[in-house]
Amino acid sequence: MYDNFLLSNNISFILINDTLIDMTINNPIFIFAVITVIWFIPGILVRRVNEIKQLEKKKKNQADAIQKLYPKPKD
Repeated sequence: MYDNFLLSNNISFILINDTLIDMTINNPIFIFAVITVIWFIPGILVRRVNEIKQLEKKKKNQADAIQKLYPKPKD
């Protein structure tokens, strides 16, 4: 009795699982959204890293320019 219940429950799970996979894989809007996310996420991450590097470089160049304008007096 218990084995029969588990078998029928397992079969229904497999059918539901196959149905959900079939509905998502064959859905063009879902596939478009997935491809779009996969395409743009790395670009966004790389852009943010480059923006941080540019800001650090700009601050360093600004500090160097100020240092050239106002050198420390020699003792």
